Amino acid sequence: MPTSPRAAAHRTPLYTPEQRRRRDASSWTLVQGVLAPLQFLVFATSVVLVLRYLATGAGYELATASVVLKTLLLYTIMVTGCIWEKVVFGVYLFAEPFFWEDVFSMLVLALHTAYLAALFGGWLGPQGLMVLALAAYAAYLINATQFVLKLRAARLAARDADAAEQGVPA
Repeated sequence: MPTSPRAAAHRTPLYTPEQRRRRDASSWTLVQGVLAPLQFLVFATSVVLVLRYLATGAGYELATASVVLKTLLLYTIMVTGCIWEKVVFGVYLFAEPFFWEDVFSMLVLALHTAYLAALFGGWLGPQGLMVLALAAYAAYLINATQFVLKLRAARLAARDADAAEQGVPA
């Protein structure tokens, strides 16, 4: 879909040319590219299992295992994402282009960690744990949407920059 020159001019590139080079050369980019859809697949499966438990009372153990797995994947993607951010932007967290996504990621981590603490500390019963898991999942879904929108905007800005370099209207 064509972009107006005015809209294209207002897109700020997410990466400088040097950051883009580091991003493309880093093996951590591939790691993030594999972990993100894997985490989303586990999330989608877990949502179904959690909702099934809340609706029927069946499958608590499987729902619980799925939330724990989702949380472990979240921790993994956060640690590897921090390394990726350091390689590309020079800081482990809160790089300017991803500042607000990283801020919201802290809420996502806090809710998932609260789930694990409540589970292993025995602080909530099964219903409460599943409701807490859904709250964590709602925050995760918002955060995932933030990242997808940011990366889409970056792709469009890169396309516009490439077109401008070639003298082709965006």
